[in-house]
Amino acid sequence: SKATVSVLNCSSPLASPLTMTMKVLAIAAMLVACASGKRHHEEIKSDYDITDRVFMDIEDETGKKFGRIVLGLFGNDVPVTVENFKQLSAHTPGFGYKGTPFHRVIKDFMVSSGDIVNGDGSGSKNIYGDRYFDDEHFEIKHFENALSMANIGTHTNGSQFLITTTVSPWLDGRHVVFGKLLEGLDVVTAIENVETDERDVPLTKVMIADCGLL
Repeated sequence: SKATVSVLNCSSPLASPLTMTMKVLAIAAMLVACASGKRHHEEIKSDYDITDRVFMDIEDETGKKFGRIVLGLFGNDVPVTVENFKQLSAHTPGFGYKGTPFHRVIKDFMVSSGDIVNGDGSGSKNIYGDRYFDDEHFEIKHFENALSMANIGTHTNGSQFLITTTVSPWLDGRHVVFGKLLEGLDVVTAIENVETDERDVPLTKVMIADCGLL
């Protein structure tokens, strides 16, 4: 079966992606979506087999607890990307996501975390030895609540990831989707609605207080 989802609302605030290039692509996608003068609907497959589950407990720097999110991983479809995310979530290599902030939050688009090096979106690290590893494939599209790798271009996957809060077709073919949000939509919504500065950085640090495999 396929999950029916809505593409980006034409009246939504502009979702500026991770790089300037992606911002231009987002604008173009919105213009195409708005050109018909109505909201579009499309069916995007999101029911891939879940092979692993990861939990992340979220709180801010004041100690306010947002709650827990549970992410389902598509290990049969994107095993290399999933293995990296699993090990970083479990701190298997001696480093990982615990304590890492959400460095970019854009309402009606996505929340992004996973910079385990610098915490600001400039760092990258993975389990495979080099700074980056290759894009596995782009067969899975960016449905609402997709778990996807953040990057700075082709074959620059590391530790950073994002969770979409709307269908995001401008990311298709550029970012690898490897899972989805299973539980904690209210938590992601709370993160999505924190106050941010002009660079989409939360004014109060929101972080992954704890994480691991279920």
